[in-house]
Amino acid sequence: MRQEASFFQGQEPILIYIAKKLNDALRLESIFTESGLDYGVEADEYRGGVVFRSVRAGAFFYVLPNAVDAAHHVMLRHGYTPHVES
Repeated sequence: MRQEASFFQGQEPILIYIAKKLNDALRLESIFTESGLDYGVEADEYRGGVVFRSVRAGAFFYVLPNAVDAAHHVMLRHGYTPHVES
């Protein structure tokens, strides 16, 4: 279920996905809600492009550390590739 920023207070949320299109973000929100996962989402900027690099807006999805494995499992089951920090 989508949570407000206060849900994450005092804990370090983990970035699990960056949706680059609105339809993609809405679909993932629906999947997480149906799966009963608590998540946060906020608009932010990322760099994209290969030849012509530019700053673009996307929807950044976060979960608490104890929910990362469950979120990754749900995402993979629905064809999403989780974001993994390098």
